[in-house]
Amino acid sequence: MEDWQLDFEWLRVQHLVQDAMHRDTLPDLNTVLFLIGIQELGRWKKKFSKEEKQDLMHIAVCRLLGYDGYYEFVGRDEDGWPHWQQVRELAPQPIADQEKLLKTNAVRYFNDLEKEAP
Repeated sequence: MEDWQLDFEWLRVQHLVQDAMHRDTLPDLNTVLFLIGIQELGRWKKKFSKEEKQDLMHIAVCRLLGYDGYYEFVGRDEDGWPHWQQVRELAPQPIADQEKLLKTNAVRYFNDLEKEAP
């Protein structure tokens, strides 16, 4: 995906999330990751602890990097939290490249969700 396409599609995802959450501002990458984590967990509660928020964002990163074969889903624990196993090493890269990879896969994730919707 070319940079201009990613910028366009990422903005579309940000607007989808902004509209769904009835917010005045566009969400950043961390907010989108948090929401993907909640989606993958499959349940919502009014307050998540700081540790749970970090875990939810980790779940989202694993889910998104799963598209490229870096992680695979291994199941859920007794509390229903999803777990992923790293199967391939991700080469060190600049932060901007990491963000680009996550945004690209977040776009893919939301596209997949839209395809599944009735």
